[in-house]
Amino acid sequence: MKPPESKTLRRDLASIVGDDFVLTSVPDRLAYNADCWPRGIIMSRGRQLHRHQPAAVVQPRNEHEVLGVIQWARRTSTPIVPFGAGSGVCGGTLADNDGVVVDLKRLKSIVETNHDDMTMRVESGIIGMNMEVELNRRGLTLGHFPSSLYCSSVGGYLAGRSAGQYSSRYGKMEDMVASMRVVTGAGDVIETGPDPTAASPRDLVPDCGPDLTQLFVGSEGTLGILTESTLRVSKKPSIQLYRGFQFRTVNGALEAIREMMQAGLRPAVVRLYDEFDSLLAKRKSAGSGGPAQGLTARALTAKLGEVAMDVLPVPVASELKGRMSTVSKALLNRILGQPLTLNALIDVLPADCLLVVGFEGESPIVDNEADYAFDLLGRRGIDLGREPGEHWLRHRMDVSYKQSPMYDAGAFVDTMEVSTTWSNLTRLYESVRRALAPHVLVLAHFSHAYPEGSSIYFTFAGFGADTDETLRRYEATWATGLEAVARAGGSVAHHHGVGVSKAGFTRRDHPGGRALFEALKQTFDPDRILNPGKVWSEAEGTEAWP
Repeated sequence: MKPPESKTLRRDLASIVGDDFVLTSVPDRLAYNADCWPRGIIMSRGRQLHRHQPAAVVQPRNEHEVLGVIQWARRTSTPIVPFGAGSGVCGGTLADNDGVVVDLKRLKSIVETNHDDMTMRVESGIIGMNMEVELNRRGLTLGHFPSSLYCSSVGGYLAGRSAGQYSSRYGKMEDMVASMRVVTGAGDVIETGPDPTAASPRDLVPDCGPDLTQLFVGSEGTLGILTESTLRVSKKPSIQLYRGFQFRTVNGALEAIREMMQAGLRPAVVRLYDEFDSLLAKRKSAGSGGPAQGLTARALTAKLGEVAMDVLPVPVASELKGRMSTVSKALLNRILGQPLTLNALIDVLPADCLLVVGFEGESPIVDNEADYAFDLLGRRGIDLGREPGEHWLRHRMDVSYKQSPMYDAGAFVDTMEVSTTWSNLTRLYESVRRALAPHVLVLAHFSHAYPEGSSIYFTFAGFGADTDETLRRYEATWATGLEAVARAGGSVAHHHGVGVSKAGFTRRDHPGGRALFEALKQTFDPDRILNPGKVWSEAEGTEAWP
């Protein structure tokens, strides 16, 4: 059965949610053309705008209307794609031209806050910052602080197994969620955990069988649409202790972090910048830059000017640095057009690594933990005092808003967050850097550290003369980078989700898991209407990309 024609589609959807909440105009459909996947941004800048326009956007206001949309989609064989705030970076909300986007922003209420149980019940469309502000008014915090906090939703966090900057203390979203309410593709409404309205402790005893909460967390709308969740919250910390440390090498710093995490300490923040990322982060004078400055066009060109002064003859370096004072497409082409040479140049520079560590909490135990950790790190590195850590704390959200000038200048910038165990971490880091070096400028920082291992957050920038060349370089970067992750035994996804960008590598992360995914689809989405092509793909590697 083909999806209904546009007039019939609009009439059908309007009967469920009301005419004002069915969007079919070209500007509206373009607004939902993609999430923040950099490949989609490249295509949009190249005026390739029509590849993933949905047939319509529907905005339900409650679970009953979500169920109505799913029942309609089953009857008409129409693909539907859940959409939160659109801040995802993996193409997880791409819709085909005959698909319908289900925008959940109207489901934005805090249903209940329970101080005794330290839980809260929220609808999936609530924006993270709005939720955190309301929790803070009650003396509480979720402890989830992604850099997209102002423009991302709770439903998106759960769909992609998000990790905030404080995951070493509070955990990732899969650790914070007690239960979810989901409308499946089969038209069932499921409470995945203990009933939050249970009147008796007997009702809280979990059933035998799979943990439905963990099956739906990270499923990215391929099994059901999340409408509500019960989340574990904490007291808002009154003590904040942050500090910076300098290490001679990445390996030396990683060994110190591993020892700290395996000593049973619970830092809120652990962020280690590799040599070039530390160069970008290093402050040359009061008020300039800082660890959260990020890979922006201006920061990149300014810092490369300083690099040139260190390694080139003075007259040549001075001329180059002068030209870098104005960011231009031609300049970025010259800088980023020869990434292998640029990465090799960076590798020979004498540089140190910056580590930012922070502890937060409510009791004197926090002071004791921080003293122990700062003493341990200070014996292995150089204690830089409070200023680098507190500067990071003040500016930790800045980086999300500074990448547009790179795209404006014709370049692209993206991130690849991977993870592995401590014994494999250096191998993974070096393998991915070698693989990416011929294609893009690459730098990295280590964050989301745990007793067992850590995440590596690679940031890379490249340039193409036109849209087609830029896309070729971008796709080659991801293909070789993810292949290197798989060969090195790392996980290709830590906290950004899978979407389309990594779907072709899921089988490498989870060998033999295809049968399980198919069984879940058959149970929860028998008509295969929910977010097709995401999380797991028939195609291998970037061949899965539409």
